[in-house]
Amino acid sequence: MNADVVTCDLCDAHPDVVRVLDLPLRDFGGRRAFSGIVSTVCALEDNSRVREAVAEAGAGRVLVIDGGGSTRRSMLGDLLAEQAVANGWAGVLVHGAIRDSVAIGQLDLGVKALGTVPLKTEKRGQGVRDVPVTFGGVTIRPGDWLAADADGVLVADRPLG
Repeated sequence: MNADVVTCDLCDAHPDVVRVLDLPLRDFGGRRAFSGIVSTVCALEDNSRVREAVAEAGAGRVLVIDGGGSTRRSMLGDLLAEQAVANGWAGVLVHGAIRDSVAIGQLDLGVKALGTVPLKTEKRGQGVRDVPVTFGGVTIRPGDWLAADADGVLVADRPLG
């Protein structure tokens, strides 16, 4: 994300274009501001599809994980976050929980989530990739553009700023 562009400025400049998430997300990654084209995963308490996604070239994209808001199992841990960094992902947004938050905080990766939980997921091969997901009052589609910083998260149909 361009250091000169922040979500507040984007909202001021494009009020009719941005969709702002209404969620109490917390910052966990070492990169506080990030943006990129969206890829999605929708799965409940199974991060098999997350593992598949971060194994691919990220090319500066943002992985949006709809974990159904569950904080019972972690959808992202340090090993998957390290793989995301190695493969060029800009950030990960989790509608759910992560684990290994101290280690993730040391990585050059934007990570926002509802909270933390020490339990990993069971790998059952469930979930779907690159489908529209809806949470926080916003529908996020693969190919949308997402920007996040300390003030929040916004989504637009095209890159802004």
